[in-house]
Amino acid sequence: MTRGLEGSAFEPPHWSRFFRTVETRNAVSPPVMTGADGKPLLFLSRFGEGRVALLLSDHIWLWARGYEGGGPHLDLLRRMSHWLMKQPDLDEEALRLQVQGKDLVVVRQTMADSVQPVSVTSPSGVSHDLTLSAGDPGEWRASLPANELGLWQATDGTLKALINVGPTNPKEFSEVTSTTETLKPLTQATGGNSVRIADGGSVELPRIVPVRSASVFAGDGWMGVRMRDASVVKGVGVLPIFAGLIGLLLLLGAFAATWVREGR
Repeated sequence: MTRGLEGSAFEPPHWSRFFRTVETRNAVSPPVMTGADGKPLLFLSRFGEGRVALLLSDHIWLWARGYEGGGPHLDLLRRMSHWLMKQPDLDEEALRLQVQGKDLVVVRQTMADSVQPVSVTSPSGVSHDLTLSAGDPGEWRASLPANELGLWQATDGTLKALINVGPTNPKEFSEVTSTTETLKPLTQATGGNSVRIADGGSVELPRIVPVRSASVFAGDGWMGVRMRDASVVKGVGVLPIFAGLIGLLLLLGAFAATWVREGR
């Protein structure tokens, strides 16, 4: 919730003061943040399937106004809201996998003082046991080379994480060489052919020939297109609309309509 907030890297944090803190009692969990004189300022608690966040001051507006330097009010309130809505990134107990360059990074987020080793399984089924080292407060990390494409799994016995390394469907990238050999069996079985139109720096397009009834649709320097006669043009007629007697009648009609309209 509070990790990485602007100004939190110092002790005490570079935030302005809250002049008023509401008294509380019967707290069931330790405070996440404390105010002046060590009084509780922020509580986060779970109750059954729900969550409760309690900010014990109404002076958050001092941070927004920049009093004494202000503070990260937007980030703090946004994280509180997202934690109440159960955003996974803010869970205090979480196991995540990340890809950074050519490495797979295992991140264990916890409030405990120590963590269990994590077992990572590669897409081919090879298992790796990793011992995590402490990093940022509440975060433990370890890494290993991501030398396989596919789905990686990690578990510490309680939590489990999955991540895909590489493209979503690596089979599409297993053979990317441009070749006519893949389609040639299909085209030859149907009377066609597969040819390369660009070879080196030259481009050679085969001659396209209409074919109506034949079993072969390709040859030396030509390729055929089967004419199925789905539509046939029998003839084309052109008639100028404003020529001759028809054009004269249309023009006289337009003049008559104009005269009648103006007469009204």
